[in-house]
Amino acid sequence: MSSESSVTVEKMVFRKTNAQTGRHLAVTPRNSTMRHLSYGRIILDSSHPRVSFSNGDQETALICVSGSGLVKTAGSEFELGQFDAIYVPRDSVIEVSTKGFVDFAEFSADVHGQYPLKVIRYADVSSDPGMKFVAGGPGSKRELNILIANNVQAGRLLAGFTFSDPGNWTSWPPHEHTKMLEEMYVYFDMPAPAYGLQLVYNDTQYPELVTAVRDGDAVLMPSGYHPNVSVPGHRIAFLWAMAAHKEVEDRQFGVVNVQPGFQQASSGLEAGRK
Repeated sequence: MSSESSVTVEKMVFRKTNAQTGRHLAVTPRNSTMRHLSYGRIILDSSHPRVSFSNGDQETALICVSGSGLVKTAGSEFELGQFDAIYVPRDSVIEVSTKGFVDFAEFSADVHGQYPLKVIRYADVSSDPGMKFVAGGPGSKRELNILIANNVQAGRLLAGFTFSDPGNWTSWPPHEHTKMLEEMYVYFDMPAPAYGLQLVYNDTQYPELVTAVRDGDAVLMPSGYHPNVSVPGHRIAFLWAMAAHKEVEDRQFGVVNVQPGFQQASSGLEAGRK
């Protein structure tokens, strides 16, 4: 591998991003291949029960990965439990706290516009067949959960999470959306020894990235096809977040280009485009 390729890989794979308490940004356009998308983790417990920050020119999405916590912003406060989410507009002060334990994934992107604050309850998502649905068939069956898409008015961000069946592929058939959206996957709830393999490639003969992924790892897809697969006996679970290149205009879920040769299979994402 050339030194140039090594540098690129270092900016596409971030390990153990859930290893610290407090608020820690792991990925930003300054240290990665992303143009707009940033990602961090807010993990609070009795030793570190509260954080406060301003998001400046970034719209922000917080997704509760586990536990429960209180989010205060714009003079209101919201108790969020597992898989609840909140969209916070730019130029906001955000305070996050917990009485026990909470783990939030924080995704953000620079925007010019200011869009409405919105809380997304997973109970509502899980009862909506356009936001929680099963995609794929034998060997590629997975459950998609869309948290932030057409249900939220925003500039760039789209987000949700996916569970595979054990040993199955996801993001299958291989697809890409480079002209409109950049994306990242953040793996979670994969206790050892579970792991998967993630591919990211533009060259269909010689993939530029093939790497093992485990709990807490983040893999970035600035461009290219990005299928992944879990090992037999274990599922993979990952948060996914995308940022539109053209604010509002490119913010579309499920618009993909399937890798030539695999068009006979649907991406399964059509159900989430409603």
